[in-house]
Amino acid sequence: MSSSTTIALLPEAARAMSEVLSQVPGPSWYDPSPCHGWRVGDVANHVVAEHLWAPHLLRGETLDQVGDRYAGDMLGADPVASWRRAMTMSLMAWAQVDHDARVHTGQGLIDVVEYAHQMLLDLVVHAWDIAAGAGVSYAPVENAIEDAIAYEKPRVSAQGIPGVFGPPSTYAGENRLGVLLAMTGRTPFRRG
Repeated sequence: MSSSTTIALLPEAARAMSEVLSQVPGPSWYDPSPCHGWRVGDVANHVVAEHLWAPHLLRGETLDQVGDRYAGDMLGADPVASWRRAMTMSLMAWAQVDHDARVHTGQGLIDVVEYAHQMLLDLVVHAWDIAAGAGVSYAPVENAIEDAIAYEKPRVSAQGIPGVFGPPSTYAGENRLGVLLAMTGRTPFRRG
């Protein structure tokens, strides 16, 4: 997929994440998620923090310049409102980004297109993590799934991606979300 296609899919994938988060009942923020070692709220906090970071990185700031301001609890008393604020700031920055820019990340300086692929992949997969952990519905964006599969396929090995995803799981189904989830070490369509 082209850079403009991937970036254009971010708002749709963010809306799908919003729909998932708005369904999470209060106690379910503490339920385990399929994302190993993380509760539903931990996954949501990770996504919120990512989207708080995005405007800074898209403006060319370094990790040192951003510092640790987004470490810790970013959900506060209202996780959905925290997500909406972070998402709005992130999407505004993405709407203005130079597609030829480079951004500073923990992996070093990368193309903005690479960063967009990573953000889209996280939105798709982590929305499922949250939905599965909380037992709520998830209507993923089909084109976002396809973009994420195309991005992830050449990166995945039998060991997974150390520090990011575990080894791929076995999945023989045809559901494209299931294919992506298996690529990222998840057991498709299990709960909790």
